Amino acid sequence: MSRPIAESRNADAQLAQGIGSEVPRYKWMILALAAATFTLVMGIPTMSLPVLFPEIADDLGLTVVQIGGIWGAGNLMGIFMGLVGGSIGDRFGPRKTLIVTCLASGVTGALRGLSGGFFSLMITTVIFGIIQPMIPMNIHKICGVWFTGKRLGLANGIVSVGMALGFTLGAFLASRILSPLLGGWRNVLYLYGGISLLVSALWWLTREKKMAATQVSISLRQGFLHITKLRNMWLIAIASMGITACVQGTLGYLPTYLRNIGWSAADADSALASFHLTSMFAAVPIALLSDRLGIRRGILMVAGLLIAGGVGLLWVVTGPSVWIAVIVAGLMRDGYMAILMTTTMEVRGVGVRYAGTATGFVMMFLGIGNVLSPPLGNSLERFSPSAPFLFWAVLAICGVVGFIFVKNESSKTIKA
Repeated sequence: MSRPIAESRNADAQLAQGIGSEVPRYKWMILALAAATFTLVMGIPTMSLPVLFPEIADDLGLTVVQIGGIWGAGNLMGIFMGLVGGSIGDRFGPRKTLIVTCLASGVTGALRGLSGGFFSLMITTVIFGIIQPMIPMNIHKICGVWFTGKRLGLANGIVSVGMALGFTLGAFLASRILSPLLGGWRNVLYLYGGISLLVSALWWLTREKKMAATQVSISLRQGFLHITKLRNMWLIAIASMGITACVQGTLGYLPTYLRNIGWSAADADSALASFHLTSMFAAVPIALLSDRLGIRRGILMVAGLLIAGGVGLLWVVTGPSVWIAVIVAGLMRDGYMAILMTTTMEVRGVGVRYAGTATGFVMMFLGIGNVLSPPLGNSLERFSPSAPFLFWAVLAICGVVGFIFVKNESSKTIKA
Protein backbone atom coordinates (compact mmCIF):
# COMPACT_ATOMS: atom_id res chain seq x y z
CA MET A 1 0.00 0.00 0.00
CA SER A 2 1.37 3.43 -0.96
CA ARG A 3 2.30 5.81 1.84
CA PRO A 4 -0.21 8.61 0.95
CA ILE A 5 -3.11 6.14 0.90
CA ALA A 6 -1.98 4.59 4.18
CA GLU A 7 -1.73 8.05 5.75
CA SER A 8 -5.21 8.88 4.47
CA ARG A 9 -6.66 5.76 6.06
CA ASN A 10 -4.90 6.42 9.39
CA ALA A 11 -6.23 9.97 9.37
CA ASP A 12 -9.74 8.72 8.65
CA ALA A 13 -9.52 6.27 11.55
CA GLN A 14 -8.57 9.13 13.88
CA LEU A 15 -11.40 11.25 12.52
CA ALA A 16 -13.92 8.46 13.00
CA GLN A 17 -12.78 7.97 16.61
CA GLY A 18 -13.17 11.69 17.35
CA ILE A 19 -16.56 11.88 15.67
CA GLY A 20 -17.84 8.88 17.57
CA SER A 21 -17.62 10.81 20.85
CA GLU A 22 -19.79 13.66 19.57
CA VAL A 23 -23.28 14.28 20.89
CA PRO A 24 -25.49 12.77 18.14
CA ARG A 25 -28.04 15.58 18.34
CA TYR A 26 -25.38 18.21 17.67
CA LYS A 27 -24.20 16.38 14.56
CA TRP A 28 -27.71 16.60 13.15
CA MET A 29 -27.83 20.30 14.00
CA ILE A 30 -24.66 20.80 11.98
CA LEU A 31 -26.20 18.84 9.12
CA ALA A 32 -29.35 20.99 9.28
CA LEU A 33 -27.25 24.15 9.06
CA ALA A 34 -25.30 22.67 6.15
CA ALA A 35 -28.56 21.95 4.32
CA ALA A 36 -29.84 25.45 5.13
CA THR A 37 -26.64 26.90 3.70
CA PHE A 38 -27.29 25.11 0.44
CA THR A 39 -30.87 26.39 0.48
CA LEU A 40 -30.27 30.04 1.38
CA VAL A 41 -26.78 30.81 0.09
CA MET A 42 -26.59 28.56 -2.97
CA GLY A 43 -29.98 27.29 -4.12
CA ILE A 44 -32.32 30.28 -3.90
CA PRO A 45 -29.90 32.90 -5.28
CA THR A 46 -28.78 30.60 -8.11
CA MET A 47 -32.17 29.51 -9.43
CA SER A 48 -33.76 32.92 -9.02
CA LEU A 49 -31.59 34.22 -11.83
CA PRO A 50 -33.16 32.22 -14.72
CA VAL A 51 -36.69 33.34 -13.82
CA LEU A 52 -35.46 36.92 -13.40
CA PHE A 53 -33.63 36.90 -16.74
CA PRO A 54 -36.63 38.16 -18.77
CA GLU A 55 -36.96 41.14 -16.41
CA ILE A 56 -33.20 41.70 -16.37
CA ALA A 57 -33.03 41.42 -20.16
CA ASP A 58 -35.77 44.02 -20.60
CA ASP A 59 -34.11 46.37 -18.12
CA LEU A 60 -30.57 46.04 -19.50
CA GLY A 61 -31.37 45.25 -23.16
CA LEU A 62 -29.78 41.77 -23.26
CA THR A 63 -30.02 39.15 -26.02
CA VAL A 64 -30.60 35.43 -25.51
CA VAL A 65 -26.93 34.67 -26.19
CA GLN A 66 -25.84 37.33 -23.69
CA ILE A 67 -28.15 35.80 -21.11
CA GLY A 68 -26.51 32.42 -21.75
CA GLY A 69 -23.09 34.03 -21.35
CA ILE A 70 -24.02 35.56 -18.01
CA TRP A 71 -25.53 32.28 -16.81
CA GLY A 72 -22.30 30.51 -17.71
CA ALA A 73 -20.07 33.28 -16.37
CA GLY A 74 -21.11 32.48 -12.82
CA ASN A 75 -19.16 29.24 -13.19
CA LEU A 76 -16.10 30.73 -14.87
CA MET A 77 -14.03 31.21 -11.73
CA GLY A 78 -15.42 27.96 -10.35
CA ILE A 79 -13.01 26.21 -12.70
CA PHE A 80 -10.16 27.49 -10.53
CA MET A 81 -11.72 28.40 -7.20
CA GLY A 82 -13.50 25.09 -6.69
CA LEU A 83 -10.20 23.29 -6.25
CA VAL A 84 -8.70 26.12 -4.20
CA GLY A 85 -11.76 26.27 -1.96
CA GLY A 86 -11.64 22.53 -1.31
CA SER A 87 -7.94 22.69 -0.47
CA ILE A 88 -8.51 25.65 1.84
CA GLY A 89 -11.18 23.59 3.61
CA ASP A 90 -8.75 20.70 3.98
CA ARG A 91 -6.12 23.01 5.46
CA PHE A 92 -8.13 25.34 7.71
CA GLY A 93 -11.30 23.35 8.28
CA PRO A 94 -14.70 23.58 6.59
CA ARG A 95 -16.33 25.62 9.37
CA LYS A 96 -13.90 28.54 9.15
CA THR A 97 -14.03 28.38 5.36
CA LEU A 98 -17.83 28.52 5.37
CA ILE A 99 -17.89 31.52 7.71
CA VAL A 100 -15.75 33.50 5.29
CA THR A 101 -17.30 32.24 2.04
CA CYS A 102 -20.91 32.81 3.13
CA LEU A 103 -19.97 36.35 4.22
CA ALA A 104 -18.18 37.07 0.94
CA SER A 105 -20.96 35.43 -1.06
CA GLY A 106 -23.49 37.79 0.45
CA VAL A 107 -21.45 40.89 -0.36
CA THR A 108 -20.47 39.90 -3.90
CA GLY A 109 -23.94 38.55 -4.70
CA ALA A 110 -25.51 41.87 -3.77
CA LEU A 111 -23.05 43.69 -6.03
CA ARG A 112 -24.85 42.25 -9.07
CA GLY A 113 -27.80 44.47 -8.24
CA LEU A 114 -25.68 47.51 -9.05
CA SER A 115 -25.18 46.42 -12.68
CA GLY A 116 -26.15 48.89 -15.40
CA GLY A 117 -25.57 46.80 -18.52
CA PHE A 118 -24.24 43.57 -19.96
CA PHE A 119 -20.57 44.09 -19.13
CA SER A 120 -21.12 45.28 -15.58
CA LEU A 121 -23.48 42.37 -14.90
CA MET A 122 -20.95 39.99 -16.42
CA ILE A 123 -18.14 41.36 -14.25
CA THR A 124 -20.13 41.28 -11.01
CA THR A 125 -21.35 37.78 -11.83
CA VAL A 126 -17.76 36.61 -12.33
CA ILE A 127 -16.75 38.21 -9.01
CA PHE A 128 -19.64 36.45 -7.30
CA GLY A 129 -18.49 33.25 -8.98
CA ILE A 130 -15.08 33.53 -7.34
CA ILE A 131 -16.60 32.92 -3.92
CA GLN A 132 -19.67 30.74 -4.28
CA PRO A 133 -17.95 27.65 -5.79
CA MET A 134 -16.00 27.22 -2.54
CA ILE A 135 -19.17 26.42 -0.62
CA PRO A 136 -20.28 23.01 -1.98
CA MET A 137 -17.07 21.07 -1.39
CA ASN A 138 -16.85 22.37 2.17
CA ILE A 139 -20.47 21.46 2.82
CA HIS A 140 -19.79 17.93 1.59
CA LYS A 141 -16.59 17.83 3.64
CA ILE A 142 -18.71 18.72 6.68
CA CYS A 143 -20.75 15.61 5.87
CA GLY A 144 -17.60 13.52 5.64
CA VAL A 145 -16.24 14.82 8.95
CA TRP A 146 -19.45 14.39 10.96
CA PHE A 147 -21.04 11.36 9.30
CA THR A 148 -19.35 8.09 8.47
CA GLY A 149 -19.85 4.74 6.74
CA LYS A 150 -23.36 4.13 5.44
CA ARG A 151 -24.55 7.44 6.88
CA LEU A 152 -22.34 9.41 4.52
CA GLY A 153 -24.62 8.89 1.54
CA LEU A 154 -27.63 9.85 3.65
CA ALA A 155 -25.91 13.02 4.90
CA ASN A 156 -24.98 14.05 1.36
CA GLY A 157 -28.54 13.28 0.30
CA ILE A 158 -29.98 15.53 3.01
CA VAL A 159 -27.81 18.52 2.10
CA SER A 160 -28.72 17.91 -1.55
CA VAL A 161 -32.38 18.19 -0.51
CA GLY A 162 -31.44 21.58 0.92
CA MET A 163 -30.05 22.58 -2.45
CA ALA A 164 -33.13 21.29 -4.27
CA LEU A 165 -35.39 23.16 -1.85
CA GLY A 166 -33.47 26.33 -2.56
CA PHE A 167 -33.74 25.79 -6.30
CA THR A 168 -37.50 25.22 -5.97
CA LEU A 169 -38.08 28.29 -3.80
CA GLY A 170 -35.88 30.43 -6.02
CA ALA A 171 -37.87 29.49 -9.13
CA PHE A 172 -41.21 29.98 -7.38
CA LEU A 173 -40.57 33.19 -5.45
CA ALA A 174 -38.16 35.46 -7.27
CA SER A 175 -40.13 36.61 -10.30
CA ARG A 176 -43.74 36.31 -9.18
CA ILE A 177 -43.53 37.33 -5.51
CA LEU A 178 -40.25 38.90 -4.41
CA SER A 179 -39.57 41.12 -7.41
CA PRO A 180 -43.02 42.81 -7.37
CA LEU A 181 -42.96 42.98 -3.57
CA LEU A 182 -39.48 44.48 -3.29
CA GLY A 183 -39.60 46.70 -6.36
CA GLY A 184 -37.51 44.86 -8.91
CA TRP A 185 -34.78 42.28 -9.49
CA ARG A 186 -32.04 44.45 -7.96
CA ASN A 187 -33.66 44.49 -4.52
CA VAL A 188 -34.16 40.72 -4.72
CA LEU A 189 -30.39 40.28 -5.07
CA TYR A 190 -29.80 42.66 -2.15
CA LEU A 191 -32.12 40.55 0.00
CA TYR A 192 -30.25 37.38 -0.85
CA GLY A 193 -26.99 39.06 0.09
CA GLY A 194 -28.33 39.90 3.53
CA ILE A 195 -29.52 36.34 4.10
CA SER A 196 -26.05 35.01 3.25
CA LEU A 197 -24.55 37.28 5.90
CA LEU A 198 -26.96 35.80 8.46
CA VAL A 199 -25.93 32.26 7.54
CA SER A 200 -22.27 33.24 7.95
CA ALA A 201 -23.08 34.42 11.49
CA LEU A 202 -24.76 31.08 12.26
CA TRP A 203 -21.62 29.18 11.22
CA TRP A 204 -19.59 31.49 13.45
CA LEU A 205 -21.79 30.48 16.39
CA THR A 206 -21.24 26.74 15.87
CA ARG A 207 -18.86 24.81 18.07
CA GLU A 208 -15.20 25.19 17.12
CA LYS A 209 -13.45 22.67 19.31
CA LYS A 210 -14.63 19.33 17.93
CA MET A 211 -14.57 20.39 14.31
CA ALA A 212 -11.02 21.65 14.70
CA ALA A 213 -9.96 18.57 16.63
CA THR A 214 -10.99 16.31 13.80
CA GLN A 215 -9.19 18.39 11.17
CA VAL A 216 -5.98 17.02 9.64
CA SER A 217 -4.15 19.94 8.00
CA ILE A 218 -2.59 19.45 4.56
CA SER A 219 -1.15 21.94 2.10
CA LEU A 220 -2.84 22.83 -1.18
CA ARG A 221 0.09 21.43 -3.15
CA GLN A 222 0.15 18.19 -1.17
CA GLY A 223 -3.57 17.61 -1.63
CA PHE A 224 -3.58 18.48 -5.33
CA LEU A 225 -0.60 16.27 -6.19
CA HIS A 226 -2.13 13.37 -4.28
CA ILE A 227 -5.56 13.66 -5.93
CA THR A 228 -4.19 13.99 -9.46
CA LYS A 229 -2.44 10.63 -9.11
CA LEU A 230 -5.76 8.82 -8.69
CA ARG A 231 -7.05 7.52 -12.04
CA ASN A 232 -10.66 7.27 -10.94
CA MET A 233 -10.70 10.94 -9.95
CA TRP A 234 -10.01 11.96 -13.55
CA LEU A 235 -12.63 9.59 -14.95
CA ILE A 236 -15.33 10.67 -12.48
CA ALA A 237 -14.60 14.36 -13.07
CA ILE A 238 -14.69 14.12 -16.87
CA ALA A 239 -17.79 11.90 -16.98
CA SER A 240 -19.76 14.07 -14.55
CA MET A 241 -18.86 17.20 -16.52
CA GLY A 242 -21.12 16.16 -19.42
CA ILE A 243 -24.13 15.41 -17.24
CA THR A 244 -23.98 18.57 -15.13
CA ALA A 245 -23.31 20.71 -18.23
CA CYS A 246 -26.57 19.36 -19.64
CA VAL A 247 -28.45 20.36 -16.48
CA GLN A 248 -26.82 23.78 -16.26
CA GLY A 249 -27.65 24.71 -19.84
CA THR A 250 -31.22 23.44 -19.58
CA LEU A 251 -32.04 25.27 -16.35
CA GLY A 252 -30.78 28.61 -17.60
CA TYR A 253 -32.68 28.42 -20.90
CA LEU A 254 -35.94 26.70 -19.97
CA PRO A 255 -37.94 29.67 -18.55
CA THR A 256 -37.00 31.93 -21.46
CA TYR A 257 -37.73 29.16 -24.00
CA LEU A 258 -41.19 28.46 -22.59
CA ARG A 259 -42.14 32.13 -22.53
CA ASN A 260 -40.94 32.55 -26.11
CA ILE A 261 -43.18 29.70 -27.32
CA GLY A 262 -46.25 31.18 -25.67
CA TRP A 263 -46.27 29.99 -22.07
CA SER A 264 -47.26 32.45 -19.37
CA ALA A 265 -44.56 33.67 -16.99
CA ALA A 266 -46.22 31.80 -14.11
CA ASP A 267 -46.36 28.49 -16.00
CA ALA A 268 -42.78 28.84 -17.22
CA ASP A 269 -41.50 29.47 -13.70
CA SER A 270 -43.62 26.61 -12.36
CA ALA A 271 -42.12 24.22 -14.91
CA LEU A 272 -38.63 25.09 -13.71
CA ALA A 273 -39.72 24.74 -10.08
CA SER A 274 -41.26 21.31 -10.79
CA PHE A 275 -37.83 20.12 -11.96
CA HIS A 276 -36.37 20.90 -8.55
CA LEU A 277 -39.42 19.85 -6.55
CA THR A 278 -39.32 16.38 -8.08
CA SER A 279 -35.60 16.20 -7.46
CA MET A 280 -36.01 17.28 -3.83
CA PHE A 281 -38.42 14.48 -2.94
CA ALA A 282 -36.30 11.85 -4.68
CA ALA A 283 -32.85 12.84 -3.38
CA VAL A 284 -32.86 11.11 0.02
CA PRO A 285 -34.49 7.83 -1.19
CA ILE A 286 -31.93 7.64 -3.99
CA ALA A 287 -29.07 8.28 -1.55
CA LEU A 288 -30.38 5.63 0.84
CA LEU A 289 -30.72 3.19 -2.05
CA SER A 290 -27.12 3.75 -3.05
CA ASP A 291 -25.99 3.19 0.56
CA ARG A 292 -27.96 -0.05 0.80
CA LEU A 293 -27.06 -1.50 -2.59
CA GLY A 294 -23.51 -0.19 -2.78
CA ILE A 295 -23.71 0.35 -6.55
CA ARG A 296 -23.10 4.04 -6.79
CA ARG A 297 -21.68 4.00 -10.32
CA GLY A 298 -24.73 2.18 -11.67
CA ILE A 299 -27.11 4.68 -10.07
CA LEU A 300 -25.06 7.57 -11.46
CA MET A 301 -25.41 6.10 -14.94
CA VAL A 302 -29.17 5.60 -14.56
CA ALA A 303 -29.50 9.18 -13.34
CA GLY A 304 -27.54 10.43 -16.33
CA LEU A 305 -29.77 8.51 -18.73
CA LEU A 306 -32.93 9.95 -17.15
CA ILE A 307 -31.53 13.48 -17.34
CA ALA A 308 -30.56 12.96 -20.99
CA GLY A 309 -33.95 11.42 -21.77
CA GLY A 310 -35.96 14.21 -20.16
CA VAL A 311 -33.92 16.98 -21.77
CA GLY A 312 -34.01 15.16 -25.09
CA LEU A 313 -37.81 15.04 -24.90
CA LEU A 314 -37.87 18.83 -24.62
CA TRP A 315 -36.43 18.87 -28.13
CA VAL A 316 -39.53 17.23 -29.60
CA VAL A 317 -42.50 17.70 -27.25
CA THR A 318 -44.78 20.71 -26.78
CA GLY A 319 -47.78 21.55 -24.63
CA PRO A 320 -48.54 19.51 -21.50
CA SER A 321 -45.94 16.89 -22.46
CA VAL A 322 -43.27 19.42 -21.46
CA TRP A 323 -44.21 18.80 -17.82
CA ILE A 324 -43.46 15.08 -18.21
CA ALA A 325 -40.10 15.81 -19.81
CA VAL A 326 -39.14 18.25 -17.05
CA ILE A 327 -40.13 15.81 -14.30
CA VAL A 328 -38.18 12.96 -15.92
CA ALA A 329 -35.10 15.17 -16.26
CA GLY A 330 -35.34 16.39 -12.67
CA LEU A 331 -36.19 13.11 -10.97
CA MET A 332 -32.62 12.10 -10.06
CA ARG A 333 -30.71 15.35 -10.44
CA ASP A 334 -29.99 16.10 -6.77
CA GLY A 335 -29.78 12.42 -5.92
CA TYR A 336 -27.14 12.24 -8.63
CA MET A 337 -25.14 15.07 -7.04
CA ALA A 338 -25.34 13.47 -3.59
CA ILE A 339 -24.07 10.14 -4.89
CA LEU A 340 -21.41 11.85 -7.02
CA MET A 341 -19.96 13.60 -3.99
CA THR A 342 -20.13 10.42 -1.92
CA THR A 343 -18.46 8.41 -4.69
CA THR A 344 -15.73 11.04 -4.95
CA MET A 345 -14.98 10.83 -1.23
CA GLU A 346 -14.94 7.03 -1.33
CA VAL A 347 -12.35 6.73 -4.08
CA ARG A 348 -9.40 4.76 -2.76
CA GLY A 349 -6.88 7.21 -1.29
CA VAL A 350 -9.32 10.12 -0.75
CA GLY A 351 -11.31 9.73 2.48
CA VAL A 352 -11.99 12.61 4.84
CA ARG A 353 -8.44 13.92 4.75
CA TYR A 354 -8.54 14.81 1.05
CA ALA A 355 -12.32 15.20 0.74
CA GLY A 356 -12.26 18.94 0.13
CA THR A 357 -9.54 18.75 -2.50
CA ALA A 358 -11.19 15.78 -4.22
CA THR A 359 -14.63 17.37 -4.43
CA GLY A 360 -12.99 20.63 -5.53
CA PHE A 361 -11.18 18.73 -8.29
CA VAL A 362 -14.49 17.38 -9.56
CA MET A 363 -16.12 20.81 -9.24
CA MET A 364 -13.34 22.27 -11.36
CA PHE A 365 -14.38 20.06 -14.27
CA LEU A 366 -18.05 20.74 -13.62
CA GLY A 367 -17.25 24.44 -13.82
CA ILE A 368 -15.69 24.02 -17.27
CA GLY A 369 -18.82 22.35 -18.58
CA ASN A 370 -21.11 24.83 -16.87
CA VAL A 371 -19.31 27.81 -18.39
CA LEU A 372 -19.31 26.50 -21.95
CA SER A 373 -22.66 24.74 -22.08
CA PRO A 374 -25.17 27.65 -21.75
CA PRO A 375 -23.81 30.00 -24.44
CA LEU A 376 -23.04 27.14 -26.85
CA GLY A 377 -26.49 25.66 -26.43
CA ASN A 378 -28.28 29.00 -26.54
CA SER A 379 -26.50 29.88 -29.78
CA LEU A 380 -28.31 26.97 -31.49
CA GLU A 381 -31.61 28.75 -30.93
CA ARG A 382 -31.20 30.38 -34.35
CA PHE A 383 -31.80 26.99 -35.96
CA SER A 384 -34.78 26.07 -33.79
CA PRO A 385 -36.04 27.22 -30.37
CA SER A 386 -35.76 23.64 -29.07
CA ALA A 387 -32.39 22.78 -30.71
CA PRO A 388 -30.35 23.62 -27.57
CA PHE A 389 -32.03 20.75 -25.69
CA LEU A 390 -30.73 18.22 -28.21
CA PHE A 391 -27.19 19.52 -27.74
CA TRP A 392 -27.44 19.28 -23.96
CA ALA A 393 -28.95 15.79 -24.07
CA VAL A 394 -25.99 14.59 -26.14
CA LEU A 395 -23.61 15.99 -23.52
CA ALA A 396 -25.37 13.96 -20.81
CA ILE A 397 -25.17 10.77 -22.88
CA CYS A 398 -21.42 11.34 -23.31
CA GLY A 399 -21.16 11.58 -19.54
CA VAL A 400 -22.99 8.29 -19.06
CA VAL A 401 -20.59 6.61 -21.49
CA GLY A 402 -17.68 8.05 -19.51
CA PHE A 403 -18.88 6.38 -16.30
CA ILE A 404 -18.51 2.98 -17.97
CA PHE A 405 -14.74 3.37 -17.59
CA VAL A 406 -14.87 4.28 -13.88
CA LYS A 407 -13.52 1.38 -11.84
CA ASN A 408 -15.56 0.15 -8.88
CA GLU A 409 -12.90 0.61 -6.24
CA SER A 410 -14.71 2.36 -3.40
CA SER A 411 -12.16 2.48 -0.64
CA LYS A 412 -14.71 2.76 2.20
CA THR A 413 -12.09 4.80 4.04
CA ILE A 414 -14.81 6.74 5.79
CA LYS A 415 -16.01 4.20 8.29
CA ALA A 416 -18.46 4.18 11.12
